[in-house]
Amino acid sequence: MLKLTGISAGYGGTEIVRDVSLEVRKGEVVTIVGANGAGKTTCLRTICGIIKPKAGSIEFQGQRLEKLRSDEIVAAGITMVPEGRQLFPHISVKDNLLMGAYKRSARGIADLRMDEVLKIFPRLKDRVNQMAGSLSGGEQQMVAIARGLMANPALLMFDEPSLGLSPLLMGQVFEVIDQIVEQGRTVLIVEQNIVHTLKIANRGYVLENGEITLSGTGQELLENPHIRKAYLGI
Repeated sequence: MLKLTGISAGYGGTEIVRDVSLEVRKGEVVTIVGANGAGKTTCLRTICGIIKPKAGSIEFQGQRLEKLRSDEIVAAGITMVPEGRQLFPHISVKDNLLMGAYKRSARGIADLRMDEVLKIFPRLKDRVNQMAGSLSGGEQQMVAIARGLMANPALLMFDEPSLGLSPLLMGQVFEVIDQIVEQGRTVLIVEQNIVHTLKIANRGYVLENGEITLSGTGQELLENPHIRKAYLGI
């Protein structure tokens, strides 16, 4: 479904990721793991068109993406749930969700999608008319995920969904991601919570200092001695 080949990208004259190649197949959960500052978010932003690659190619369902605008990439079927939620705090939960259905193909089914996402997030059903900024951190993260689903994406990408949450709320967010995965959606997730992420992932890539150093199934990476020592302290 998604294939990155030899991607190098960064900010200004600074190269953050180098020669990154990875692929995501339809129906898979694929994760990119690594330490803070390794370049994980840069990879997602490059896929989304926020950053233009300096080298390499990005192909999604047979379509080249590297020269497209971000809105064209969303229209092609990719949506990202960004790090830090990035909601509109002074408008209602409902209006935040409707912002996720702005692409043309999603507008006509916005009411249907709203019903579907509120079934996944029953807690939000009672809060649809509240200002998004008045919700707890965990609830705001749920709004961010629900907003991403409103676009009815073929590929849903998560950037650090558990960042800044308590262990309890972190568990709730991962339960929701598990539900999304069980629906058969294709997911690419960047996350520092390596253990839980690798447990739900079909495959994973380890990004260190801007380069892919390891790849394998989620279970293979969990059992890898380097991963256990460097990231789990075992």
